[in-house]
Parts: sequence; C-alpha cells; structure tokens
Amino acid sequence: MKPGLSLTVVAVAFVLANASHGFDQRLEPAGARRAELERLFAEEWEYQLRESPELATSIGDYRYNDRWSDLSLAHVARQRSELEEWLGRFQGFDVRGLPEQDQLSHQLMVRNLKEGIEGIDLKTYEMPIDQFNGAHLEAAQLVAIMPFDSPKHYQEYLSRLNRLPRLFDQLIEVMKQGKQDQRMPPRYLLEMAVGQCQKIAEEAGETNAFGQPVAKFPDDFSPADRKRLHAAILAAVDDQVRPAYRKLRDFLGNDYAPNGRLEPGIWSLPGGGALYRFGIRQLTTTNMDPKEIHELGLREVARIEDEQLAIAKKLGFSDLASFRSAVKENHRLLAGSPDELLSKYRGYIERMKPHLPKLFGLLPRTPLEVRPMEEFRAKEAAAAEYQQGTPDGSRPGIVYINTSDYAHRSMLTIESTAYHEGIPGHHMQISIAETLPELPAFRRHGFFSAYEEGWALYAERLGKDIGFYQDPYSDYGRLSDEMLRAIRLVVDTGVHDKHWTRQQMVDFFHQHSSEDEPDLQAETDRYIAWPAQALGYKLGQLEILKLRDQAKAELGDFYDIRAFHDEILRGGALPLDVLDARVGRWISARQADRGGTSQNVR
Repeated sequence: MKPGLSLTVVAVAFVLANASHGFDQRLEPAGARRAELERLFAEEWEYQLRESPELATSIGDYRYNDRWSDLSLAHVARQRSELEEWLGRFQGFDVRGLPEQDQLSHQLMVRNLKEGIEGIDLKTYEMPIDQFNGAHLEAAQLVAIMPFDSPKHYQEYLSRLNRLPRLFDQLIEVMKQGKQDQRMPPRYLLEMAVGQCQKIAEEAGETNAFGQPVAKFPDDFSPADRKRLHAAILAAVDDQVRPAYRKLRDFLGNDYAPNGRLEPGIWSLPGGGALYRFGIRQLTTTNMDPKEIHELGLREVARIEDEQLAIAKKLGFSDLASFRSAVKENHRLLAGSPDELLSKYRGYIERMKPHLPKLFGLLPRTPLEVRPMEEFRAKEAAAAEYQQGTPDGSRPGIVYINTSDYAHRSMLTIESTAYHEGIPGHHMQISIAETLPELPAFRRHGFFSAYEEGWALYAERLGKDIGFYQDPYSDYGRLSDEMLRAIRLVVDTGVHDKHWTRQQMVDFFHQHSSEDEPDLQAETDRYIAWPAQALGYKLGQLEILKLRDQAKAELGDFYDIRAFHDEILRGGALPLDVLDARVGRWISARQADRGGTSQNVR
C-alpha cells in the first residue's frame, strides 16, 4: 500500500449533483437521504475503480484488467478540479439525523478529499519513483495477483502489457516536471531504481516477471488458445515491456538520478518542512510535532532496552551490549536456507490459528499463504510484506518473505513478524474489513497507515498475552521488533526534521538494535524514501494499548477482550482520533447496557 501518486491514484469521488434535485435536502425523510447517500458512495467507489484499475485488480474486481491508471500531468490537473467539485457536493449533503455509521463515512470522505487536494497542491505526485515505491515495481508485482484462469483474462493481460510503454512515458513526464520544480528523491536511491529496471528488462521470454503467466496454462485451454496467447504475450514482453523498462532505465540513469538531491532528508526540498508535516498528519492521522515524536521515540527506546536487559541477564549476560554482540555472532540464529525461513513463518502462523477464538469474535474468511518474495525487488525490500487477498477468498492473502541473502538473516524476529504480517495482524484486520457488510466499499478497502500498522504491531504483542514467545531468544526478537518501531520515531524525525545524515541513522540503529545488516540498511533507505510512513506503527500501537487500558479500567469486571478487539476491527481502518472517539462511545454504551458505571471504574 503506497501513498501519493503510485498506481493507486488519489482517492476521489463521483457525486450526484444534489442541488439539481430542486428541493431542500433537509426536507427529505431520513430514510430517503440515507439511500441517496448510499448511492452517492457507490458512485464514488465506481469512479475510484475506473480511475485506478490496479486498485480494482487488487480487490478482485477484474473489469479494468486491460489498462493502467493515467499518471499524466494533465490528468493530475483534471483530478484537482474534480476533487474541488466533489468536496463541495459532499459538504453540501446534510447528514444530520442519519445513523452514526453514515455520518462517520461522510466525515471520512470529506477528510480524504481535503487531503487529496492538499497533496496535489504540495506536488507530492512529482516524486513517483524510488527504490521502494513506483510503477516500475508495482506493475511487475501486479502480475502475481492477476487472474489467469480464462483466455479472456490472458487477453486483458496482453492489452495491459501493450499499454505499459504509455504508462512509463507518463511517469517520465511527471519526473521531468519534478526535476524542474526541484522535487527530487535522493540520488543514491534513484540509482537503486536504475538497477531494478535493468533487472526486469534483461530477462527475456518466460523468465521475465511479465512472461511467467504463459509458462503454464490451465488444463482446459485449447491448444490453439495456448499457442496464440503464448506467442502474443511473449512478443509483448520482448517488444513492448522490456524496451519500456530500458527506456525508463536510461532516463533514470542518464538524466534523472544524476540530478537527485544529495541530502537524505526531505527538509532539503523547497517547502520540505511543510511536506514532512503533511506526511505526518496524513500517515499518522495525528497533529504531533516532529520534536514531540522524536522525544517519544527516545523514551520508548529506553523502556524497551530495560526489558531486553532483563532477558539478557536471565541468559547470563551482564549487559545488553555483550548480549547483542553474542546474538550477532550466534550462527545458530541465522537461517540455513530459504526453505527454513519459509517453514518457520508458516509454522508460527499455523500455531496461532487455534487461539484466535480466545481473542476475537470476528474471524478472517480469506485463506493465507506464505511465499518467497519476487527476486527483482527483494534486495531493496523489507524482510516480509503482506499482500491482501480478495473478499470472496478466490485469491488468498499472501505473506511475502524476503529470502535473499538468507545466510545473513536472523531468525530472532520470525515469530513476531509472522503475527504482524499474517494473523492476528494484517491478514486478519484487512480480511475482516473487506467483508464488513455495514460499511460502504471505500471504507471496507480504505487505508490509514497508523491504524493498520499500529494494529499489526499490537498483534505481535498478543502472542505474548496468550503465552507464546516461550523461547527467551524469540521473546527478545519480539522486543527487537518493537525496538525497530521505536527507533523509527527517532531516525525518521532525525533525518527529515533534525537534518541527520544517513550515517547518523545507521549509527543509532547499531547502538540500539540487533537488526541484521541487510534489514538495517534496507530499513534506513526506506525511511529516507518514504518520509513519515514508518511513524505510524508505534503511534498506532500505543493508541490501541491506551484504549485497551481505558476499557479495562472503566468497564472493570464487564471488560471482554474479544468484544474490545471486535470493536477495534468492526469499523474498518480509521484515523486514530476517530478510533479514539469510537471506542469511547463503545465504552459508554457498554456501561449503559450494564446498568451504569462499573464499581471498578478508575
């Protein structure tokens, strides 16, 4: 899930012109207005899917599988105008007297539209590529989630391949404008993207990421269809896709990357401070100041180190530094093969499944698989990543595991990462949200980084709550993963607000973590490439823990962990301030249902 202009464009809304109906909306009965609002949300969602065919594909709507999003500058300008019009129409819709859930959906839509306008005005779309984000990666990743079970789907895929050169031409147009406006990612990150394009361009035929779907056809395909589609798709790969990647590679390498900014922090761009604060507000859904976040991170680092030291002493070490050194030198904690990594992840996920009913009433319906990450992006990617499945379960959720450089990858954090990416983390939360019948589609598939990543980090701790992490090294790994998220608060604000160098970020990591070197380097570059995104994990986790403590204190004997979790999940992804208000209302309602405030209220 990526913010800004990637292949999923800014969320926009197509709205019926209510004023043209010729009557005062407030005079309509509430039932009629609610039906009108539902139609309006449905129209908006249809617009989003047409605007972002990749989004449609990712959620299992395959009507637009033959095309890509329009990334052109002309489309951005048109979109800005549409956003303004839609915002006015939504703001003109009277939601007074409608159910609370409808009012909340309206509130979130208005919020999304305002942020979309602000993002365009800040020209966030002018830096569409780095080593972690961009159409050059997302287009190739999309192949893994497209359906290939009929000649029609293959034909649509062929059309998509033939349109890829136009998509990349639009991308180059946007980057040229960004260069002119001095909106440039760091040079060294762009040089990594050059290598990524080269890797995809150099593979021919079925070995290319885009050629793999014709390596094997479904059994019921006729020989004629197999022969025709095989030839046509490989011709498109070799004659359209690979030349497009070479063109993008050459532009990046010869024209764009050499002009990339030299400072890693976004502060060095024109208006960089405003860009960073916008990123914080959008991605953490808070109004926290960078300095406040930095200081919180330092406190969390110190707290977690105290807990890690307690484990170290139990294992016979006098201090944390000697324990960390021993951990890094302990080859038994390193993966012996890619299959060992994959097997460990699968084992922890299977172990968690039987315990879910103890913690939740709502349970995921979509199956989950663990797969190795695609080779073309693994070197610069994180250790693991989740890709959502479809609501009907026809495509499973996928936890991608980075098996590259496996011999230097520690297995300490596999247990916590399995719970984070799989269950009860991302897979559970997203799979449940996709099937909530009472929410409009834009909320079922909505994304608020601090909520989703905060929930996944909170989910790591749930394993501890039910008695897992019995191995002290695995428990240390859990704390190491939490430490990673605390360090993010420090180094992200450090580089983007306090003008830290990349080396200062790496040094802070080395001083306070046991991260293995491949992950440490990739994480550092990720924060530089994607300002503020990494802040949401810890801020979201701390918010959910605060709400859980509040519910326990105010409900006393009436507190039920299953009901609390269901309430957190039942509204889909939400901004943290909205989640806070929602849980507060839930606590009050449960108190009222029980005949008043519990005697154990604080």
